[in-house]
Amino acid sequence: MSFSVRKDYLNNDKDGVTTSRRYSCCKEGVKRKYEGDVMPKRTRVPTKTGYGAKMVIVLLRGTMKYRVHDLVLEHNHELHIAQCAHMIPSQRKVSVAQGFQAEISEDAGISLKQSHELMGKEAGGMSNVGYTRDNLKRYLRTRWERSLKYGEADSMLNYFQEQTLENPSFFHAVQLDCEEQITNIFWADAGMLINYNFFGDVVTFDTTYKTNKEYRPLGVFVGFNQHRQIVIFGAALMYDETIDSFKWVFGTFLEAMCRKRPSTILTDQDHAMAAAFSLVMPQTFHGLCTFHIRRNFMKHLGNHYKESSDLPYMFGACMYEIEEVEQFNRVWEAMVKKHNLENNEWLSGLYRIRDKWARCMMKERWTAGIQSIQLSESLNAAIKNYLKLDHDLVQFFRHFNRVVDDKRHNELIVEYEMRQKLPMVGLRQTPMLVHAADTYSPTVFVAFQNEYGESTAMVILK
Repeated sequence: MSFSVRKDYLNNDKDGVTTSRRYSCCKEGVKRKYEGDVMPKRTRVPTKTGYGAKMVIVLLRGTMKYRVHDLVLEHNHELHIAQCAHMIPSQRKVSVAQGFQAEISEDAGISLKQSHELMGKEAGGMSNVGYTRDNLKRYLRTRWERSLKYGEADSMLNYFQEQTLENPSFFHAVQLDCEEQITNIFWADAGMLINYNFFGDVVTFDTTYKTNKEYRPLGVFVGFNQHRQIVIFGAALMYDETIDSFKWVFGTFLEAMCRKRPSTILTDQDHAMAAAFSLVMPQTFHGLCTFHIRRNFMKHLGNHYKESSDLPYMFGACMYEIEEVEQFNRVWEAMVKKHNLENNEWLSGLYRIRDKWARCMMKERWTAGIQSIQLSESLNAAIKNYLKLDHDLVQFFRHFNRVVDDKRHNELIVEYEMRQKLPMVGLRQTPMLVHAADTYSPTVFVAFQNEYGESTAMVILK
């Protein structure tokens, strides 16, 4: 049988030496009655049972030893069984090592429940951990409050300063409003800047993901590396999606990249974004991501899609397959007439800007194949695995770094496999394929080899 001990009053002399102290059962005492007119919304469950077991010790000056002065052994409540001894308050404490492990687990995205269960496995059972899940929750909350003791804004700036000290190439910028409140934030670490220098010819920019309960847009500049993997060039946490905000983000992006503009940038059909882009980077071709167009197709033509099974196929052919302008116009006209879409404003508007998305109209534009890849969907899925709506700014940046680290680790895996495995050349007697296998990355070589094989089946008509 067991009970929890509480430290009560303490008396010290002028030199700081403890002269007396009282220890009591944690259930000793009487709950204080509430004297206000309005009852509090949250009331604690009563645990006090009156006056019970206690022990008072005093210091004997002659021998400088402590003696028990008062002792009451009787309890006026039922004692805890031995199996619950680890749950009583005086036996619960998160050690320094356990706290450090809990912080690492939280930074790695492991939930509180999973972290506690893991420590239970390591200790040989929950009774050997030394604390409960509530203790761990309070410990992590204290850590969170400590990290935000200067407020979210100052904590974020401290985070940026730490990143800059770690690597001076880290770039960050903050936009303030007339009241000197932070509105838009942009950042890019050294790895992002290096990747843009190599692979920044074609960039996509997406603000689909909303970061927190205030639904602030997260804008991410993304591209492909030599393995056709997603690489992040920079990110912006935006206050809103207005022309002024987009102008600042695009301008700051160019500043971070030493004014080197991309050849092509692909975005969704947001009008404010398009207007800002034309002002900041007028010489860069602005295309539309087909992923967003397909999603808007379902939004604006969903009813027609249910009634007509061939509508999405005809639309998809115009977007991805048809390579000649004349054929595109014929199929488009047939699709519009067949499904009575002559008066559909969204479809008519899309046709007017067909040079930004149709394959036949973009043959002369360098898009690195990103146009037909659901790049935004892939990245947003990865972000959702790491970021939660209840994250504060510091937690957001910490977990966003996990997304970046995950992408870079995947790149290392492919780099290893590229050096470990030899490319499979289908026609080894073909010098072009042999040379391509030695020159291209495995992913690009496979695409080239497939296209080369298809070219041998072509028939020249004229």
